[in-house]
This record gives sequence, structure tokens and C-alpha cells, in this order.
Amino acid sequence: MAEIIEALVEGGKASAGPPLGPALGPMGVNIMQIIGAINEKTKDFEGMKVPVKVIVNPKTKDFEIKVGTPPASALILDKLGAEKGSGAPSTHKIGDLTVDQAIKVAKMKYDNLLGSGLKEKTKEIIGTCVSLGVTVEGKDPREIQKAISEGEYDSKFA
Repeated sequence: MAEIIEALVEGGKASAGPPLGPALGPMGVNIMQIIGAINEKTKDFEGMKVPVKVIVNPKTKDFEIKVGTPPASALILDKLGAEKGSGAPSTHKIGDLTVDQAIKVAKMKYDNLLGSGLKEKTKEIIGTCVSLGVTVEGKDPREIQKAISEGEYDSKFA
């Protein structure tokens, strides 16, 4: 029966100390190998807390690591250096995201988004900007979504 350890670690900075070390120690696995794998998978989330699930087979000592991602809104706010979204998104704007930043967020959330490709997933992220009160390239996010659909930003998705 596989053992599952769930922990919240800082992106790219997991260590053999608590919470992971004490939980992994009794299983007789190579802790540093697991920590290294976690840090490799979470390096894009530096400075953010990331949910991590380590699944260990105690018989074979094989392990699998599943990394969750912070919500899209948290990633967007992080890119803007903002504390929280706008209370009145239609009138009060809190920041401006670039299409490149939206693509980075889409890549971070890739497996959790519904779109079929990076282009569609980026449009999903830009849609989140509408409710946060964030402009994209100085325009309404919906205008940028339309421009992406029309192929205006295709060079960025090549």
C-alpha cells in the first residue's frame, strides 16, 4: 500500500527539515533525491507556497511527486506585485499585465486549464484578469482575447 505525504512547501526551496524530512525518514527512501525532485518541479513558483503530494511505495522505495499550483488569480497578482484584486473591477484597475506574463502564468497552470493549447489556455488566464480589475497591454482583457483569436499575437505562441 502506497504511503502519501502532503505538504505545503516554498517553491524551489523544499528541505530535508520539517514538514518533509520527518515524514519521509521512517520510510527508508532517499530523502535528498525526493527533495531535489520537488525543488526541480516547484522552481517556477519561487516565493509562493505550493501544495506537494509525495506518493511512496514502501516496498520498492519508488516515489511519485504531484505538484499542485497556486490559483491563477494568485499567480497574476504575484506578477503584478499586487496584494489583492480590485473591489470594483469595471471602474478601478489595479495593474497591467503583458501578454508574455499571461503566457508564463498559463504555462505554470498548464495542466489545470481547460483550453486545448497554449493559446486557449492564455486566453483563460486573460479572462481571469477581467474579474481582478487588471488590464492587459493597457487594454480591456476581452480586447486582447479577441486579438489573440484573430492571430495578432501568434508570434508569441510559436
